[in-house]
Amino acid sequence: MFKRMKEDMDNIFDQDPAARSYVEVFLTYSGLHALWAHRVAHVFYRWKLYFIARVISQISRFLTGIEIHPGAKIGRKFFIDHGMGVVIGETCEIGDNVTIYQGVTLGGTGKEKGKRHPTIKDNVLIATGAKVLGSITIGEYSKVGGGSVVLKDVPDHATVVGIPGRVVVKDGERVTHNLDHHILPDPIADRFKRQQEEIELLKAEIEKLKGDRE
Repeated sequence: MFKRMKEDMDNIFDQDPAARSYVEVFLTYSGLHALWAHRVAHVFYRWKLYFIARVISQISRFLTGIEIHPGAKIGRKFFIDHGMGVVIGETCEIGDNVTIYQGVTLGGTGKEKGKRHPTIKDNVLIATGAKVLGSITIGEYSKVGGGSVVLKDVPDHATVVGIPGRVVVKDGERVTHNLDHHILPDPIADRFKRQQEEIELLKAEIEKLKGDRE
């Protein structure tokens, strides 16, 4: 247990340049406290002592401002930076070496039963205020931009931004709007592109009319 706790603190030193000492990290990092409280609550949840598990999680929420349902599964080296307003749902599964920032929601989309929260694979970064909703998967080494709302699966090694979230970088290359729609499902962006093409066409017609008049 103490080895795992030290690993958690070492991970903070790796992720946060503001961390100065083990004492400071141990006493003042709310994300670390929320993670440790969740591990205790998760044990009671697996033992089907749901009431005790929820009490622990609610006390943790009151003290840290971070709400993690005791049923959520969280891997190693999970880092919550700042953390106020973070919400992680019951059936959420989080892999190893994942980083999330304040205001992130890993939630559901309705009252459906079963797996209704996201699966976050290894080495994912989710930026401030992002919302990842529903039983979707965020692929390994992917990044979710601040304020994004992600409602569909994200492939490995991708960067997602916007509302709704759309892939803008995949495998290190910028994604264009000429890709298949299942990779870039964004009708709003497509509409803007069509409007821009129409504007360019109208400009060309105006220039042609000016030339004819001259």
